Amino acid sequence: MMDMSEYPILNKLIAAVKKPSWAFPLLLFTLVVILSLQITTNESGFPERPVSDPGIPLDFSGSDTCDGSLPARELKMSIVEFGGVGDGVTSNTAAFSAAMKKMKSFEAKGGAQLNVPRGRWVTGSFNLTSNFTLFLEEGAVIMGSEDPKEWPIIEPLPSYGRGRERLGGRHISLIHGNGLTNVVITGQNGTIDGRGKMWWDLWWNRTLEHTRGHLLEIMNSRNILISNLTLRNSPFWTIHPVYCSNVVIKDMTILAPLNAPNTDGIDPDSSTNVCIEDCYIESGDDLVAVKSGWDQYGISMARPSSNIIIRRVSGTTPTCSGVGIGSEMSGGISNIRVENLHIRNSAAGIRIKTDKGRGGYIENITITNVVMENVKVPLRFSRGADDHPDDGWDRKALPRINRILITNLVSFGSRKAPMLLGIEGAPFGGICMRNVSLLGLPATVKWNCEHISGFVNGVSPAPCSLLQTDASMTCT
Repeated sequence: MMDMSEYPILNKLIAAVKKPSWAFPLLLFTLVVILSLQITTNESGFPERPVSDPGIPLDFSGSDTCDGSLPARELKMSIVEFGGVGDGVTSNTAAFSAAMKKMKSFEAKGGAQLNVPRGRWVTGSFNLTSNFTLFLEEGAVIMGSEDPKEWPIIEPLPSYGRGRERLGGRHISLIHGNGLTNVVITGQNGTIDGRGKMWWDLWWNRTLEHTRGHLLEIMNSRNILISNLTLRNSPFWTIHPVYCSNVVIKDMTILAPLNAPNTDGIDPDSSTNVCIEDCYIESGDDLVAVKSGWDQYGISMARPSSNIIIRRVSGTTPTCSGVGIGSEMSGGISNIRVENLHIRNSAAGIRIKTDKGRGGYIENITITNVVMENVKVPLRFSRGADDHPDDGWDRKALPRINRILITNLVSFGSRKAPMLLGIEGAPFGGICMRNVSLLGLPATVKWNCEHISGFVNGVSPAPCSLLQTDASMTCT
């Protein structure tokens, strides 16, 4: 096992990379030298797959950042002009509702921007409009109401067939949008705080009547930018774009207590052309999870998640994974690229989650340039969650998993070997790993593999026999 005390420069780099930054490529270069890995440029090589609303495809091989420019708006007003009071006590639900009504009147007149100045602005849920910018100035905090009635019940998502946690409808998100175009949610690192403890208590006490609301959900929309904010204490998943296209989420800090249940950071769901970059996330669940519907409802709707970039994301989650794919993936997931990821003190690094009854597919997934520290299971493909919406799921609906490419990954302080468990009758195929080093594993720990197939080159310690060594293989 490598004695890390011999590499003070490497130790300094690791300590420095607590948020995505320029240190990623430098750190990876140093690792390459130390481990004598032969790294070659990896092109995505993704075949195109038709989607229902392709929009403008993201470029996987060109610029290393997605467009975060802010459009000019014809009208700019402050929440104060609508009677808002930022004292942390007064309800501003009516003020936000009135403001959005005014903003909507400018949809076809050059758009509008609502500024939220410094202060603590308590509000219930409110709906956005098209051609609109919500701008949180420095020191501004939007705070979710602690009255559940201010989070109304809405219909379940058709690709889930019911609330994700409870039958029937679900609570609307704090900030919500449906059927929108050209929406920006940004600011000078202002904060949106869901004050989720009330909701977590209901979940822990098993007294939750309806599925909790997200902090920010955008549905059936396109051309969305979410940037330069801090989101805290979401009741449920934090950012949830669903049935959307052309979404950019960048320069975000997302925080929740590490024991807060199901507080995923960013969950693109049945969405295409999504860019997630330069984000730091601490969560009680997956930092980023790609989804596309639940069992028979997701199969019937057939809205895939595709053409998604996740890069320069870092963070920690003690119970879940840095990047998860699934487990709700019944509409299909394809053409996903994950790069420059830094995960620390977490249960899993990369996890693909599925089950019998899911159907759908996961294919053309590229994961490259990943650093993990004290991650219990660096790589995990899991099955058999026994998690279904109702008794109508199809026992014969098996997922198809193919072409999972993992390159240039280093895990320090690994405690368990990879667990790669496919499904009997539907093995996970086309797994390719190159330049993967898991440092710190006891010599007696072995990979756990079932119903998978693929090839490896430069993987240490030696993987299971189902992954055959091929020195000529390049994973491209």
